[in-house]
Amino acid sequence: MREIIEKWTTANGLKVTAEQYATLEAYKARVLEVNQHMNLTRITETADFAVKHVIDSLTLLPYIGQGASVIDIGTGAGFPGMVLKIMRNDIKLTLLDSLRKRVNFLQETADILNLPDIECTHSRAEDRAKTHGSAYDICTARAVASMDKLAAYALPLVKKGGLFLAMKGNDITEELENAKPTIKKHRGKVESVKSVKIVGVLTHTIVIIRKI
Repeated sequence: MREIIEKWTTANGLKVTAEQYATLEAYKARVLEVNQHMNLTRITETADFAVKHVIDSLTLLPYIGQGASVIDIGTGAGFPGMVLKIMRNDIKLTLLDSLRKRVNFLQETADILNLPDIECTHSRAEDRAKTHGSAYDICTARAVASMDKLAAYALPLVKKGGLFLAMKGNDITEELENAKPTIKKHRGKVESVKSVKIVGVLTHTIVIIRKI
């Protein structure tokens, strides 16, 4: 897996330490081990895992400020949040999922990997917003719901001036257009829409929405 990730990180000017590579490998091993008795991912081949989980998550790194508080909603097996934390130990991370057994897996994994400042929370995004309000610098979400629903879930969690980073597929023009009223309602402004190359012809879109 390291060779695949290293090729991408080198091409994108990202430095990864030997310790970080080792932690990513340990994380992958943990996910695949637990995946044998818990539905965490359909992606189990090494190359696909490296590309579609790890590199996919790494594309958010340029938008994560130093020491940022980050909440990853609908995190599942921990993507992109756990990968971001492995790369950026300075961030304060909350992993949010509505399935308790996944949350337990995430907490155990964070402990095994010795990753500090991670809160693994069994909750829905809308309930978290009620209890914690706009507490986070950044909210991330990957393949959770349509943009209008995602905006309604994520933006109430984000501080004024903070970012919501939505990871989507290639063509989201219509989906984003339909989401504009919800984005506006929750005081969001689409700052940019980035098409990001993963590997080969595989790309995805990052929608960057600023809370105003």
